[in-house]
Amino acid sequence: MLELIIIGLLAVIGLVVLLVIMSFFNTWLKAFLAKATVGFSTLLAMRLRGVPVGLIVDARITAVKAGIPLETDQLEAHYLAEGNVVQTVQALIAASKANIILEWDRACAIDLATRGTSKSVLEAVRTSINPKIIDCVIEGRDTIDGVAKDGIQVKVRARVTVRSNLDRYVGSAQEETVIARVGESIVSTIGSSENYKVVLENPNSITEKVLDRGLDQGTAFEILSIDIADVDLGENRGAALRSSQASADKEVAQAQAEIRRAAAVALEQENKAKVQEMQAKLVEAESQIPLAMAEAFRSGNLGVMDYYRLRNVEADTGMRESISKGVD
Repeated sequence: MLELIIIGLLAVIGLVVLLVIMSFFNTWLKAFLAKATVGFSTLLAMRLRGVPVGLIVDARITAVKAGIPLETDQLEAHYLAEGNVVQTVQALIAASKANIILEWDRACAIDLATRGTSKSVLEAVRTSINPKIIDCVIEGRDTIDGVAKDGIQVKVRARVTVRSNLDRYVGSAQEETVIARVGESIVSTIGSSENYKVVLENPNSITEKVLDRGLDQGTAFEILSIDIADVDLGENRGAALRSSQASADKEVAQAQAEIRRAAAVALEQENKAKVQEMQAKLVEAESQIPLAMAEAFRSGNLGVMDYYRLRNVEADTGMRESISKGVD
């Protein structure tokens, strides 16, 4: 009975082994013939871990054929990290053929860093081999506009030739930062020019000053050159600013003049009120004269003859005034 159980177990084990061999034989044979042998146990373990066996084996064969001894564990780890195994291997091969030193771990890091973006590790390597040209387009404008010291606007169309720096590709700024830095430097260089003629006569002076600033620091690229494709003149911003300033000064002066006029009108009205107040006091004072005269009569300080003489003086004065008015 025990012998039958042992025979049955051996038969089951043999059947399992036979099924495994039949299931992975083509894959194993392909790897064996490519001198990138992968054991049956490794193939079975990959299947149990949910790793696509064909993808990993094909990637290993491709790498080995290119002279890069990658192990299945490395490929599996990158796949399980949700990396693109095929592109990473292709990037490694491209770098090797171009005599660019790129380790597998660095390639994996670049691939994972570019996941979910429009970039890829293969593109990074290709850009390192064949530099690409970037048009400096900022905020949808084709030109970078700066104003020289004489107030004339200068429009520049620039192109930047860059090459990927694989050693600092992970965690570094991308193309947008390079474009922004180049645009800012061009605007600053134009602004420091004495006049627009300096820019038109020697556009290369812009690129020379910009390149000296080391704008590629902290970015994933190395700037090889900055080329000025076109230079054109724009508006006379200086004249426009002076005109705007003159209009503003005019409005301020008008406002200040209006303030002074309003103050003068207020002062005039205040003086008129004071005159009327003084006239009222005069009338009040004149109304006290008859009372004072009556008091003088009662006290004996003023006699009848004095009163008549006073009346004669008033009449004479009135006659003189009437005569003088008639003469006028």
